[in-house]
Amino acid sequence: MNVNTVPAPMPLPGEDQARADLYALLASLLLRAPDAGLLDALSTADPILSAGMDPALEQAWEALSLASGVMDPDAVQEEFDALFVAIGTPPVNPYGSRYLSGFMNDTPLAELRGALARFGIRRMRGVGEFEDHLGALCETMRVLITGAPGIARQPVGQQEAFFGAHIAPWYARCLDDIAGAEGANYYRLVARLAGAFLDIEAQAFAVEAAARD
Repeated sequence: MNVNTVPAPMPLPGEDQARADLYALLASLLLRAPDAGLLDALSTADPILSAGMDPALEQAWEALSLASGVMDPDAVQEEFDALFVAIGTPPVNPYGSRYLSGFMNDTPLAELRGALARFGIRRMRGVGEFEDHLGALCETMRVLITGAPGIARQPVGQQEAFFGAHIAPWYARCLDDIAGAEGANYYRLVARLAGAFLDIEAQAFAVEAAARD
């Protein structure tokens, strides 16, 4: 009897799984306020041990974990709404087009959609945020690392190219705006964690690119 089988994907290396997990967490925190369950999980999470090589990420993680243990979920929701969902123009619009061209839903979003289409990624129905939202881009990076049904894992070179084109040019300015916004309390720490992690990604991709040259 002939049986057609599809080989199971190999497990991700530990470093890539950790990267994917951090991208997933940042996507969640940037797209919606954390509920009580996530706050509790963050407050009891193991520390990130950098072995002295990257104290910024380790310290940012510790600060967010400590804050998660004392923050009221309703207060975090109110803060999120005030920063990102205010009536009219919210204090922070974390969209790539806004930072790259000065306008929402502009050419950078069209270019991003073309890149996503080449990976087989498209916006799900019912999703309110556009694809160039920083949280959505973090989720895209997670998918490029781990793969998803119908979407292949991408090699580091493809991850690097996507990050360099669609995240690197503007993430720091966006996170500075989040951290400096009036009323940013918990989200100042989210921005600090995101900045520390994305800085590491940018540096690692630069090293990878230099090694290929």
